[in-house]
Amino acid sequence: MIDVNLLFAILLYILGIILLLILIVLAIKAIQTLTKIDKVVDDVTEKSSKLDGMFNLVDTTTDALSSVGASIVGSIVNFISSLTNKKSKGDDKNE
Repeated sequence: MIDVNLLFAILLYILGIILLLILIVLAIKAIQTLTKIDKVVDDVTEKSSKLDGMFNLVDTTTDALSSVGASIVGSIVNFISSLTNKKSKGDDKNE
């Protein structure tokens, strides 16, 4: 008869070998997946670098329009405030 301790040891060795083989297969699959992901990331980086010029152009245009709008609004505010100041000075002279 086979000793129970020997039977359990053999079962543990067999299960350990199976687990080791499964882990090796999973590691190979993970390496393949990471290689594919690396290719995708490189492709996205290359495409985004091509679009950087367009984004810079949009950003520059937005900044220019914002400064033009701010100067127009500032001129309008100064004009309105000068009109109100002239009226209030005219009211002070009448009193």
